[in-house]
Amino acid sequence: MDTTRKLWLGLAALMIAGFSVLLGMGWDIHQQAPPMPERVVTQSGHVVYTRAEIEQGRQVWQSIGGQQLGSIWGHGALVAPDWSADWLHREAETMLELGARAETGAAYAQLDPGEQAGLQARLKPLMRGNTWDHARKDIVVSDRRALAISQVAAHYDSLFSNDPATAKLREGYAMREDTIPDAGHRHALTAFFFWTSWAATTQRPNDSKTYTNNWPYEPLVGNAPTSSTFMWTMFSILFMIAGIGLLAWHYAVWHRNEEHVPPPLRDPLASIVITPSMRATAKYFWLVLALFLVQILLGATTAHYQVEGQQAYGFAISEYLPYSLTRSWHTQLAVLWIATAWLATGLYIGPAVSGHEPKFQRLGVNFLFGCLIVIVVGAFAGQWFAVMQKMGLQYNFWFGHQGWEYTDIGRFWQIFLFIGLLLWLLLMGRALWPALRRKDEMSSIVGLLFLSTVAIALLYAAGLMWGEKTSLSIVEYWRWWVVHLWVEGFFEVFAVAVISFLFVKLGLVRGKTATINVLFATIVFMAGGILGTFHHLYFAGTTTAVIALGASISALEVVPLALIGMEAYETWRHSRATPWMERYRWPIMFFLAVSFWNLVGAGLFGFLINTPLALYYMQGLNLTALHGHTALFGVYGMLGIGLMLFCLRGLRPDKVWLEGPLRGAFWSLNIGLTLMAVLTLLPMGVLQLQAALEHGYWYARSAEFMGQPLIHMLVWMRVPGDTLFAIGAFLVTLFVASLWMGKRSLQSRGKALQAEAD
Repeated sequence: MDTTRKLWLGLAALMIAGFSVLLGMGWDIHQQAPPMPERVVTQSGHVVYTRAEIEQGRQVWQSIGGQQLGSIWGHGALVAPDWSADWLHREAETMLELGARAETGAAYAQLDPGEQAGLQARLKPLMRGNTWDHARKDIVVSDRRALAISQVAAHYDSLFSNDPATAKLREGYAMREDTIPDAGHRHALTAFFFWTSWAATTQRPNDSKTYTNNWPYEPLVGNAPTSSTFMWTMFSILFMIAGIGLLAWHYAVWHRNEEHVPPPLRDPLASIVITPSMRATAKYFWLVLALFLVQILLGATTAHYQVEGQQAYGFAISEYLPYSLTRSWHTQLAVLWIATAWLATGLYIGPAVSGHEPKFQRLGVNFLFGCLIVIVVGAFAGQWFAVMQKMGLQYNFWFGHQGWEYTDIGRFWQIFLFIGLLLWLLLMGRALWPALRRKDEMSSIVGLLFLSTVAIALLYAAGLMWGEKTSLSIVEYWRWWVVHLWVEGFFEVFAVAVISFLFVKLGLVRGKTATINVLFATIVFMAGGILGTFHHLYFAGTTTAVIALGASISALEVVPLALIGMEAYETWRHSRATPWMERYRWPIMFFLAVSFWNLVGAGLFGFLINTPLALYYMQGLNLTALHGHTALFGVYGMLGIGLMLFCLRGLRPDKVWLEGPLRGAFWSLNIGLTLMAVLTLLPMGVLQLQAALEHGYWYARSAEFMGQPLIHMLVWMRVPGDTLFAIGAFLVTLFVASLWMGKRSLQSRGKALQAEAD
């Protein structure tokens, strides 16, 4: 059995085992999710909340932006608090105040430390004790706690209205006035906030851990890291070190025996015939640039909300484009423009791989483009109506704002996008079919390219696996299938297969060598990637098994990044292999940037927050945004631009490439991203971490902390980096425009004159 066949069998076994465990744990999460009560009642029989109110409150929360305005269980926006942690702290403080007045007649703040400690000790069992009545499906609370709940609820009722008493706080949270005009909806929202906080502070039956594994950190009620959090953090580090050692050994053995390939004398890609469908992909790249520029503008607006709250240089922008809306569009556009670049690359590469142009392929490419435009416009319009509370709750789930970060668009638009991806799969399959039937050294790469295409199209269906009232834990489980496995998993496999195909076609790597490298890289990546999904679910109402698997396996995601320098060197060596490779200098430079940000953004900053103990304190702080920005754009964005440039080299072969705009774009984007990370996200995240460790998680996200002059100064320090970044995006756009409006090369003009003379 040859090496390629062994690797294919290994990959198949890995995928079967990985997804079997992933699905099995999904069933366990379903069984162990925090219960949804029929009622929240007092010991004296008074009904505090009903199930209908809790579920309607979740609908209300989703309609105003959900995770794009603050967060729940740590997942969501960085401006405004984590509502679960905020409610928990306010309820605990209110309970202490009520207890102090009932027992001593004095305010809690007037008591001496010993008396305060005694009240806190008596508070913990009251808050952490599980009073879930399984027979009646009720949550039973004391009369005193019911009074505390009503007082905390009154605060949120005021906050989400236009009450002048909380106007300053709304400004600090970047909330528009009268966020929720309907008083009944505000009451329902408090029911949902209470339930998420109850799950975060209530111990599981016959256990000392809460439903969210003691998250968030709240000393007043005894929420602190569990023993399993410490233990599996240690093991994850050991697994990572062992994995790096094994991979280093493999590279030392394999690459020592790898033969050097003499480069061809001429560019082999120059002989590829550009078909009508390949030419039709050009418009996709224009859409990529348009979405990219709008995303940057919305990102700047979203960041500015952190310092002015409701305005932009005196203009009341929150009345027209609230923070939750600009952030929704900013995060979604990041995924959309990157995905569009990769989809277009696939449509361009397909006929190039097979040398076959299927019938009506161009029509399919154009129709898919039209569908993408309709989806973006329709989904974004629906979200505006939802957040502005101009769309009823009845229609919000289907056409408005689902409220789940990165999967926010209404269910109708999700289904539409899924159908579009199936159309893309059909177009890719038709184009690749002749190459799939051939048996040559490229067969495995083409096969992996097609399988990643299948996975990209089908795995988006995970975003359709929850309903409007599905358990929060189950929604999080399926949502991370989309965000982690779809975006970070199979798109990566697709990109590796495309780049390997390009290098083989350029004659820089042997087909057999590339096949083995691609399959091995896929196995290593997916070994950590599939079950690594669990590291997003440590505190989402899941059990210790999720922490154990997530910590142990997700540590392996860092392993291939440890030797990323070798990948970068190989890419750089290819760029200097022969003089005609100068034509591909800038696409390869962007691939080099991918290697750098893979190491720094995905590897260094990723592992910073990846272990259970680290994420316990850092989830939802700017350190997670540090990883998100540097990994999402640094890796996937840079890769999208590099692939786009490769395609444009073939689409506009007769045009002069302006080195100035490309050089400026490359360095502006990379330096801008670096400044954004180093001057703002990293120091702000470290300050938040210190605040969380000293006072509790709630304080690191509070308006009191985020409103400090030092924090505002750090936000303003984003301006140099953001400006450079925006200049880089503009220069990329200018360069692409020059390919359509600029001059032809001297060589192409000479050929045209020769043809006229003949």
